[in-house]
Amino acid sequence: MITVLNVHERTLPASRDTVGALIDALGGADDRLWPPDWPPVRFKGPLAVGVAGGHGPVRYVVSHYVPGHWVRFRFTGPRGFDGFHEFSVESLDREVTVLRNTLVLRPHGVRWLGWLLFFRPLHDAAFRHSLDCAERALTGRVARPVKWGWYVRLLRAATARLAPRLAA
Repeated sequence: MITVLNVHERTLPASRDTVGALIDALGGADDRLWPPDWPPVRFKGPLAVGVAGGHGPVRYVVSHYVPGHWVRFRFTGPRGFDGFHEFSVESLDREVTVLRNTLVLRPHGVRWLGWLLFFRPLHDAAFRHSLDCAERALTGRVARPVKWGWYVRLLRAATARLAPRLAA
Protein backbone atom coordinates (compact mmCIF):
# COMPACT_ATOMS: atom_id res chain seq x y z
CA MET A 1 0.00 0.00 0.00
CA ILE A 2 1.24 3.47 -0.92
CA THR A 3 1.54 6.09 1.82
CA VAL A 4 1.63 9.76 0.87
CA LEU A 5 3.42 12.34 3.01
CA ASN A 6 2.73 15.89 1.83
CA VAL A 7 4.01 18.90 3.78
CA HIS A 8 3.63 22.64 3.17
CA GLU A 9 5.05 25.22 5.54
CA ARG A 10 5.78 28.90 5.80
CA THR A 11 8.02 30.78 8.22
CA LEU A 12 6.11 33.80 9.48
CA PRO A 13 7.31 36.90 11.39
CA ALA A 14 4.88 36.49 14.29
CA SER A 15 4.60 34.84 17.68
CA ARG A 16 3.31 31.28 18.09
CA ASP A 17 0.16 32.60 19.76
CA THR A 18 -0.59 34.97 16.89
CA VAL A 19 -0.10 32.26 14.25
CA GLY A 20 -1.98 29.72 16.39
CA ALA A 21 -4.99 32.05 16.47
CA LEU A 22 -5.27 31.58 12.69
CA ILE A 23 -5.70 27.83 13.25
CA ASP A 24 -8.28 28.41 15.98
CA ALA A 25 -10.42 30.54 13.62
CA LEU A 26 -10.39 27.98 10.79
CA GLY A 27 -13.88 27.53 9.38
CA GLY A 28 -15.31 30.30 11.55
CA ALA A 29 -16.61 33.78 10.81
CA ASP A 30 -13.11 35.27 11.28
CA ASP A 31 -11.24 32.64 9.22
CA ARG A 32 -8.18 34.35 7.73
CA LEU A 33 -6.33 31.10 7.01
CA TRP A 34 -8.52 29.38 4.42
CA PRO A 35 -8.45 30.95 0.92
CA PRO A 36 -11.79 32.55 0.02
CA ASP A 37 -11.84 31.33 -3.59
CA TRP A 38 -11.72 27.63 -2.69
CA PRO A 39 -14.65 25.53 -1.41
CA PRO A 40 -15.06 26.79 2.16
CA VAL A 41 -14.10 24.82 5.24
CA ARG A 42 -17.25 24.10 7.22
CA PHE A 43 -17.73 22.40 10.58
CA LYS A 44 -20.89 21.13 12.24
CA GLY A 45 -20.08 23.12 15.34
CA PRO A 46 -17.18 25.01 16.90
CA LEU A 47 -13.70 23.62 16.26
CA ALA A 48 -13.33 20.79 18.81
CA VAL A 49 -12.43 17.11 18.95
CA GLY A 50 -15.21 15.02 17.42
CA VAL A 51 -16.67 17.76 15.22
CA ALA A 52 -17.28 16.74 11.60
CA GLY A 53 -16.43 19.02 8.71
CA GLY A 54 -14.88 19.29 5.31
CA HIS A 55 -14.23 21.34 2.22
CA GLY A 56 -15.43 20.46 -1.27
CA PRO A 57 -15.65 16.66 -1.62
CA VAL A 58 -13.21 16.10 1.28
CA ARG A 59 -14.79 15.10 4.60
CA TYR A 60 -13.14 14.71 7.98
CA VAL A 61 -13.60 14.76 11.72
CA VAL A 62 -11.43 16.68 14.19
CA SER A 63 -9.42 13.92 15.88
CA HIS A 64 -6.97 16.08 17.88
CA TYR A 65 -7.02 19.73 18.87
CA VAL A 66 -4.70 21.77 21.05
CA PRO A 67 -5.95 25.36 20.78
CA GLY A 68 -3.36 27.74 19.42
CA HIS A 69 -0.97 24.92 18.53
CA TRP A 70 -2.33 22.02 16.50
CA VAL A 71 -5.43 20.57 14.88
CA ARG A 72 -5.66 17.20 13.12
CA PHE A 73 -8.46 16.09 10.84
CA ARG A 74 -9.04 12.37 10.16
CA PHE A 75 -10.46 11.74 6.69
CA THR A 76 -13.94 10.24 6.43
CA GLY A 77 -14.40 10.86 2.70
CA PRO A 78 -14.01 10.33 -0.14
CA ARG A 79 -14.06 6.57 0.32
CA GLY A 80 -10.75 4.81 -0.06
CA PHE A 81 -8.68 7.61 1.47
CA ASP A 82 -7.41 6.75 4.96
CA GLY A 83 -5.28 9.23 6.81
CA PHE A 84 -5.26 12.78 8.13
CA HIS A 85 -4.19 16.32 7.53
CA GLU A 86 -3.25 18.85 10.16
CA PHE A 87 -2.18 22.39 10.82
CA SER A 88 0.51 23.00 13.43
CA VAL A 89 2.71 25.83 14.64
CA GLU A 90 6.35 25.64 15.66
CA SER A 91 8.02 28.56 17.37
CA LEU A 92 11.54 29.27 16.13
CA ASP A 93 11.94 32.20 18.51
CA ARG A 94 9.63 34.74 20.19
CA GLU A 95 8.64 36.45 16.93
CA VAL A 96 9.25 33.81 14.24
CA THR A 97 6.93 30.84 13.81
CA VAL A 98 6.49 28.08 11.25
CA LEU A 99 2.93 27.31 10.15
CA ARG A 100 2.78 23.80 8.73
CA ASN A 101 0.17 21.69 6.98
CA THR A 102 0.92 17.98 6.94
CA LEU A 103 -1.06 15.33 5.10
CA VAL A 104 -0.57 11.59 5.56
CA LEU A 105 -2.74 9.54 3.25
CA ARG A 106 -3.10 5.89 2.32
CA PRO A 107 -5.20 5.71 -0.87
CA HIS A 108 -6.68 2.22 -1.38
CA GLY A 109 -6.57 0.46 -4.73
CA VAL A 110 -6.88 2.75 -7.71
CA ARG A 111 -7.64 5.70 -5.41
CA TRP A 112 -3.92 6.49 -5.57
CA LEU A 113 -4.56 7.51 -9.19
CA GLY A 114 -7.28 9.93 -8.02
CA TRP A 115 -4.82 11.35 -5.51
CA LEU A 116 -2.09 11.71 -8.09
CA LEU A 117 -4.14 13.20 -10.92
CA PHE A 118 -6.87 15.16 -9.12
CA PHE A 119 -6.54 15.61 -5.37
CA ARG A 120 -2.79 16.25 -5.05
CA PRO A 121 -2.59 19.18 -7.50
CA LEU A 122 -5.66 20.83 -5.95
CA HIS A 123 -4.49 20.07 -2.39
CA ASP A 124 -1.07 21.56 -3.08
CA ALA A 125 -2.55 24.70 -4.65
CA ALA A 126 -5.16 25.22 -1.90
CA PHE A 127 -2.77 24.74 1.01
CA ARG A 128 -0.04 26.88 -0.53
CA HIS A 129 -2.72 29.52 -1.05
CA SER A 130 -3.74 29.15 2.62
CA LEU A 131 -0.16 29.92 3.62
CA ASP A 132 -0.36 33.05 1.45
CA CYS A 133 -3.53 33.97 3.37
CA ALA A 134 -1.72 33.49 6.68
CA GLU A 135 1.19 35.65 5.54
CA ARG A 136 -1.19 38.38 4.32
CA ALA A 137 -3.18 38.27 7.58
CA LEU A 138 -0.02 38.71 9.64
CA THR A 139 2.04 41.10 7.51
CA GLY A 140 -0.43 42.80 5.17
CA ARG A 141 1.27 41.37 2.07
CA VAL A 142 2.64 38.20 0.47
CA ALA A 143 6.31 38.28 -0.55
CA ARG A 144 6.03 35.50 -3.16
CA PRO A 145 2.39 34.64 -3.94
CA VAL A 146 1.64 31.15 -5.19
CA LYS A 147 0.93 30.89 -8.90
CA TRP A 148 -1.28 28.14 -10.28
CA GLY A 149 -0.08 26.15 -13.26
CA TRP A 150 -2.23 25.31 -16.26
CA TYR A 151 -3.22 21.92 -14.82
CA VAL A 152 -4.57 23.38 -11.57
CA ARG A 153 -6.48 26.03 -13.54
CA LEU A 154 -7.95 23.27 -15.73
CA LEU A 155 -8.99 21.17 -12.70
CA ARG A 156 -10.55 24.20 -10.99
CA ALA A 157 -12.53 25.07 -14.13
CA ALA A 158 -13.73 21.48 -14.48
CA THR A 159 -14.74 21.19 -10.83
CA ALA A 160 -16.53 24.57 -10.96
CA ARG A 161 -18.67 23.25 -13.83
CA LEU A 162 -19.36 19.96 -12.03
CA ALA A 163 -20.08 21.44 -8.59
CA PRO A 164 -23.69 22.57 -9.33
CA ARG A 165 -24.53 19.14 -10.78
CA LEU A 166 -23.00 17.32 -7.81
CA ALA A 167 -24.88 19.52 -5.32
CA ALA A 168 -28.28 18.80 -6.98
